[in-house]
Amino acid sequence: MFPIIPANSAASFTVNDEGIFGYGNNPSAGGYLSMTNLVSNAGVVATDVTGVGTARRQLAGCEYGGDKGIFGYGYTANEPATSYFSMTNLVSNAGVVATDVTGVGTARSALAACGYGGDKGIFGFGQTPGSKLGMTNLVSNAGVVATDTAAVGTARSALGACEYGNDKGIFGYGNDGAHMEVCDITNLVSNAGVVASDVTGVGTEREGVAACGYGYDKGIFGYGATGDAGTALSMTNLVTNAGVVGTDVTGVGTARYYLAATQYGEDKGIFGYGQNSFYSRTNLVTNVGVVGTDVTGVGTARRNLAACSFN
Repeated sequence: MFPIIPANSAASFTVNDEGIFGYGNNPSAGGYLSMTNLVSNAGVVATDVTGVGTARRQLAGCEYGGDKGIFGYGYTANEPATSYFSMTNLVSNAGVVATDVTGVGTARSALAACGYGGDKGIFGFGQTPGSKLGMTNLVSNAGVVATDTAAVGTARSALGACEYGNDKGIFGYGNDGAHMEVCDITNLVSNAGVVASDVTGVGTEREGVAACGYGYDKGIFGYGATGDAGTALSMTNLVTNAGVVGTDVTGVGTARYYLAATQYGEDKGIFGYGQNSFYSRTNLVTNVGVVGTDVTGVGTARRNLAACSFN
């Protein structure tokens, strides 16, 4: 059955039905992980699926090709630089993760990714040892990652990204310096994958946020911490279909950071996992952007994972 697209939504907008959480780390559960957990079209998270590809943390994920996804980048240690990766793993429209694909672009961690143009994706920002980055890498509708695009906007790490407005994206929040230097800056992504300069921030400055689309053409940033593992938060900020970020919405669910989020059920979203302690709990987002209370966790508790939608 074809999805029902509201009259104000473009037919090309990706409205996938299922999602996937993947990778991350938990020192008490084997350290760096490559396992995944599928999310049904009802927002139900499945048990762990045996990992494929290099186990790593602080990677990113997004949709591409209309019904598929991609995980990319990440690292396995703070030092040396050779522990940072640019490899990717494609996700089929059945939620099957493929083996490592040779990396393209600058190896880095703590980046973000989102869809744009209806069927393409973009990885952006991040860090290497001692350096914050602002470059981006476009993902074609066949899942091919392009070489680095010159940085636009404030270089930063531990940010979030999501789709909005049918065919555009937004990067937001993050850490733009050393310890405790968090920000609320956003950068819009056009439907051609062009990143715009900084937009003055709205809401609480923080890092370790997650973001996803909801309601067919809107987005939501959620959770995070006030800086370098500072105070954990559960607040959210809604993104309109014009890319305007709203003020803080009182948090629902366990305050945490370094979590992940993805669309599911065509017009809804889900936040999951994360750290204050290590969590596997989730919070569903309705098609009007309302975040639900904690859902008992499924799968291995972990942080610094990524998520995307498919199918």
